[in-house]
Amino acid sequence: MRLLIVEDASRLRATLGQALTRMGHAVDLAENGDEGDIMGRTTKYDAVVLDRMMPGKDGLEVLRGWRRDGIDTPVLLLTALDGIEEKVRGLGDGADDYLTKPFALAELVARLEALSRRRYAQPDPKVNVGPLEIDTAAKAVRREGEDISLTAREFALLECLARRPGQVLSREQIEAQLYAELDGPLSNAVDSAICSLRRKVSPPGTPPLIHTRRGLGYVLEA
Repeated sequence: MRLLIVEDASRLRATLGQALTRMGHAVDLAENGDEGDIMGRTTKYDAVVLDRMMPGKDGLEVLRGWRRDGIDTPVLLLTALDGIEEKVRGLGDGADDYLTKPFALAELVARLEALSRRRYAQPDPKVNVGPLEIDTAAKAVRREGEDISLTAREFALLECLARRPGQVLSREQIEAQLYAELDGPLSNAVDSAICSLRRKVSPPGTPPLIHTRRGLGYVLEA
Protein backbone atom coordinates (compact mmCIF):
# COMPACT_ATOMS: atom_id res chain seq x y z
CA MET A 1 0.00 0.00 0.00
CA ARG A 2 1.05 3.61 -0.52
CA LEU A 3 0.35 5.28 2.81
CA LEU A 4 0.54 8.74 4.34
CA ILE A 5 1.02 9.24 8.09
CA VAL A 6 0.11 12.72 9.37
CA GLU A 7 1.16 12.87 13.02
CA ASP A 8 2.80 15.67 15.01
CA ALA A 9 4.29 13.39 17.69
CA SER A 10 7.73 12.66 16.21
CA ARG A 11 8.33 9.39 18.04
CA LEU A 12 4.98 7.88 17.08
CA ARG A 13 5.33 9.15 13.51
CA ALA A 14 8.78 7.57 13.13
CA THR A 15 7.71 4.30 14.77
CA LEU A 16 4.72 3.91 12.48
CA GLY A 17 6.76 4.82 9.41
CA GLN A 18 9.50 2.29 10.19
CA ALA A 19 7.09 -0.52 11.10
CA LEU A 20 4.90 -0.10 8.02
CA THR A 21 7.93 0.24 5.75
CA ARG A 22 9.37 -3.02 7.10
CA MET A 23 6.09 -4.68 6.13
CA GLY A 24 6.71 -3.63 2.52
CA HIS A 25 4.47 -0.57 2.36
CA ALA A 26 5.54 2.74 0.82
CA VAL A 27 5.09 5.31 3.57
CA ASP A 28 5.26 9.10 3.43
CA LEU A 29 5.36 11.12 6.65
CA ALA A 30 3.99 14.58 7.43
CA GLU A 31 4.64 16.30 10.76
CA ASN A 32 1.67 18.69 10.73
CA GLY A 33 -1.71 19.30 9.15
CA ASP A 34 -0.51 21.86 6.61
CA GLU A 35 2.17 19.53 5.23
CA GLY A 36 -0.18 16.54 5.26
CA ASP A 37 -2.88 18.54 3.51
CA ILE A 38 -0.58 19.33 0.58
CA MET A 39 0.71 15.75 0.33
CA GLY A 40 -2.80 14.31 0.43
CA ARG A 41 -3.83 16.61 -2.40
CA THR A 42 -0.83 15.92 -4.65
CA THR A 43 -0.28 12.16 -4.23
CA LYS A 44 -2.74 9.30 -4.64
CA TYR A 45 -2.60 7.19 -1.47
CA ASP A 46 -4.29 3.90 -0.68
CA ALA A 47 -5.01 5.20 2.84
CA VAL A 48 -4.09 8.02 5.22
CA VAL A 49 -3.55 7.89 8.99
CA LEU A 50 -4.54 11.35 10.16
CA ASP A 51 -3.99 12.60 13.69
CA ARG A 52 -7.09 14.31 15.08
CA MET A 53 -5.35 16.99 17.14
CA MET A 54 -2.31 18.86 15.79
CA PRO A 55 -1.00 22.40 16.17
CA GLY A 56 -2.19 24.72 13.39
CA LYS A 57 -4.49 22.95 10.94
CA ASP A 58 -5.92 19.97 12.84
CA GLY A 59 -6.98 16.62 11.43
CA LEU A 60 -10.67 17.42 11.13
CA GLU A 61 -9.93 20.66 9.26
CA VAL A 62 -7.71 18.78 6.78
CA LEU A 63 -10.32 16.04 6.40
CA ARG A 64 -13.21 18.43 5.81
CA GLY A 65 -11.17 20.26 3.14
CA TRP A 66 -10.36 17.02 1.30
CA ARG A 67 -13.95 15.82 1.29
CA ARG A 68 -15.26 19.25 0.25
CA ASP A 69 -12.85 19.18 -2.72
CA GLY A 70 -13.76 15.65 -3.77
CA ILE A 71 -10.65 13.85 -2.44
CA ASP A 72 -11.96 10.42 -1.48
CA THR A 73 -8.78 8.79 -0.12
CA PRO A 74 -9.70 6.47 2.79
CA VAL A 75 -8.82 8.15 6.10
CA LEU A 76 -8.25 6.51 9.48
CA LEU A 77 -8.56 9.18 12.15
CA LEU A 78 -6.13 8.72 15.04
CA THR A 79 -6.89 10.38 18.36
CA ALA A 80 -6.57 10.32 22.12
CA LEU A 81 -10.22 11.37 22.39
CA ASP A 82 -12.34 8.26 22.94
CA GLY A 83 -15.75 9.81 23.60
CA ILE A 84 -18.67 8.69 21.47
CA GLU A 85 -19.40 12.28 20.45
CA GLU A 86 -15.83 12.69 19.15
CA LYS A 87 -16.06 9.47 17.13
CA VAL A 88 -19.40 10.49 15.67
CA ARG A 89 -18.02 13.90 14.79
CA GLY A 90 -14.94 12.42 13.07
CA LEU A 91 -16.95 9.92 11.06
CA GLY A 92 -19.50 12.59 10.23
CA ASP A 93 -16.76 14.82 8.84
CA GLY A 94 -15.73 12.10 6.41
CA ALA A 95 -13.36 9.74 8.24
CA ASP A 96 -13.63 6.10 7.14
CA ASP A 97 -12.42 4.66 10.43
CA TYR A 98 -11.44 5.80 13.90
CA LEU A 99 -8.75 4.48 16.25
CA THR A 100 -7.96 5.77 19.72
CA LYS A 101 -4.51 5.96 21.32
CA PRO A 102 -2.87 3.86 22.62
CA PHE A 103 -3.38 1.15 20.03
CA ALA A 104 -1.75 -2.05 18.85
CA LEU A 105 0.16 -1.84 15.58
CA ALA A 106 -1.50 -5.05 14.37
CA GLU A 107 -4.93 -3.44 14.74
CA LEU A 108 -3.84 -0.33 12.86
CA VAL A 109 -2.45 -2.43 10.01
CA ALA A 110 -5.59 -4.59 9.85
CA ARG A 111 -7.78 -1.50 9.68
CA LEU A 112 -5.63 0.07 6.92
CA GLU A 113 -5.76 -3.12 4.88
CA ALA A 114 -9.53 -3.25 5.26
CA LEU A 115 -9.78 0.36 4.04
CA SER A 116 -7.56 -0.46 1.05
CA ARG A 117 -9.64 -3.53 0.13
CA ARG A 118 -12.77 -1.40 0.29
CA ARG A 119 -11.13 1.19 -1.97
CA TYR A 120 -10.51 -1.45 -4.63
CA ALA A 121 -13.92 -3.10 -4.10
CA GLN A 122 -12.26 -6.34 -2.94
CA PRO A 123 -13.81 -7.17 0.43
CA ASP A 124 -12.23 -10.65 0.47
CA PRO A 125 -8.55 -10.53 1.53
CA LYS A 126 -7.89 -13.50 -0.76
CA VAL A 127 -7.42 -12.64 -4.43
CA ASN A 128 -7.29 -15.40 -7.04
CA VAL A 129 -5.70 -14.94 -10.45
CA GLY A 130 -5.77 -18.22 -12.35
CA PRO A 131 -3.78 -20.78 -10.28
CA LEU A 132 -2.42 -18.04 -8.01
CA GLU A 133 -3.95 -17.34 -4.60
CA ILE A 134 -2.82 -14.14 -2.88
CA ASP A 135 -3.82 -13.73 0.77
CA THR A 136 -3.33 -10.02 1.44
CA ALA A 137 -4.11 -10.41 5.16
CA ALA A 138 -1.77 -13.33 5.84
CA LYS A 139 0.82 -12.03 3.32
CA ALA A 140 0.90 -15.48 1.75
CA VAL A 141 1.01 -16.60 -1.88
CA ARG A 142 0.29 -20.04 -3.30
CA ARG A 143 0.26 -21.44 -6.80
CA GLU A 144 -1.90 -24.54 -7.13
CA GLY A 145 -1.55 -25.06 -3.38
CA GLU A 146 2.25 -24.69 -3.30
CA ASP A 147 3.61 -21.90 -1.10
CA ILE A 148 5.71 -19.22 -2.80
CA SER A 149 8.20 -17.27 -0.68
CA LEU A 150 8.36 -13.55 -1.50
CA THR A 151 10.20 -10.61 0.02
CA ALA A 152 8.10 -7.80 1.48
CA ARG A 153 8.78 -5.67 -1.61
CA GLU A 154 7.89 -8.51 -4.00
CA PHE A 155 4.64 -9.12 -2.13
CA ALA A 156 3.80 -5.40 -2.31
CA LEU A 157 4.39 -5.49 -6.08
CA LEU A 158 2.23 -8.58 -6.53
CA GLU A 159 -0.52 -7.05 -4.39
CA CYS A 160 -0.33 -3.86 -6.47
CA LEU A 161 -0.91 -5.87 -9.67
CA ALA A 162 -3.53 -8.14 -8.07
CA ARG A 163 -5.61 -5.16 -6.92
CA ARG A 164 -6.08 -4.37 -10.60
CA PRO A 165 -6.27 -7.79 -12.35
CA GLY A 166 -6.28 -7.53 -16.13
CA GLN A 167 -5.34 -3.85 -16.00
CA VAL A 168 -2.07 -2.69 -17.52
CA LEU A 169 -0.01 -0.61 -15.08
CA SER A 170 2.77 1.61 -16.36
CA ARG A 171 6.22 1.60 -14.77
CA GLU A 172 5.43 5.03 -13.32
CA GLN A 173 2.17 3.84 -11.77
CA ILE A 174 3.88 0.87 -10.14
CA GLU A 175 6.75 3.02 -8.89
CA ALA A 176 4.27 5.44 -7.29
CA GLN A 177 2.70 2.55 -5.39
CA LEU A 178 5.91 0.86 -4.26
CA TYR A 179 8.18 3.71 -3.29
CA ALA A 180 7.76 6.55 -0.82
CA GLU A 181 8.58 10.13 -1.73
CA LEU A 182 12.09 9.96 -0.25
CA ASP A 183 13.04 6.51 -1.55
CA GLY A 184 14.60 7.61 -4.86
CA PRO A 185 14.59 4.18 -6.56
CA LEU A 186 16.94 3.36 -9.45
CA SER A 187 15.51 3.86 -12.92
CA ASN A 188 15.30 0.10 -13.54
CA ALA A 189 14.03 -0.81 -10.05
CA VAL A 190 10.52 -1.71 -11.22
CA ASP A 191 11.76 -3.77 -14.18
CA SER A 192 14.15 -5.69 -11.91
CA ALA A 193 11.44 -6.32 -9.32
CA ILE A 194 9.04 -7.53 -12.03
CA CYS A 195 11.68 -9.91 -13.40
CA SER A 196 12.31 -11.42 -9.97
CA LEU A 197 8.62 -11.72 -9.12
CA ARG A 198 7.81 -13.24 -12.51
CA ARG A 199 10.33 -16.05 -11.97
CA LYS A 200 8.84 -16.88 -8.56
CA VAL A 201 5.14 -16.91 -9.48
CA SER A 202 5.71 -18.72 -12.79
CA PRO A 203 8.39 -21.40 -12.39
CA PRO A 204 9.84 -23.00 -15.58
CA GLY A 205 7.27 -25.08 -17.41
CA THR A 206 4.23 -23.18 -16.10
CA PRO A 207 2.17 -20.58 -17.99
CA PRO A 208 3.27 -16.98 -17.31
CA LEU A 209 1.03 -14.79 -15.18
CA ILE A 210 2.82 -11.41 -15.37
CA HIS A 211 2.84 -10.12 -18.93
CA THR A 212 4.70 -7.20 -20.51
CA ARG A 213 2.73 -4.89 -22.75
CA ARG A 214 5.47 -3.26 -24.76
CA GLY A 215 5.47 0.51 -24.39
CA LEU A 216 2.60 0.37 -21.89
CA GLY A 217 3.60 -1.59 -18.79
CA TYR A 218 2.75 -4.81 -16.98
CA VAL A 219 -0.42 -6.79 -16.29
CA LEU A 220 -1.26 -9.76 -14.05
CA GLU A 221 -3.66 -12.17 -15.73
CA ALA A 222 -4.05 -15.88 -16.31
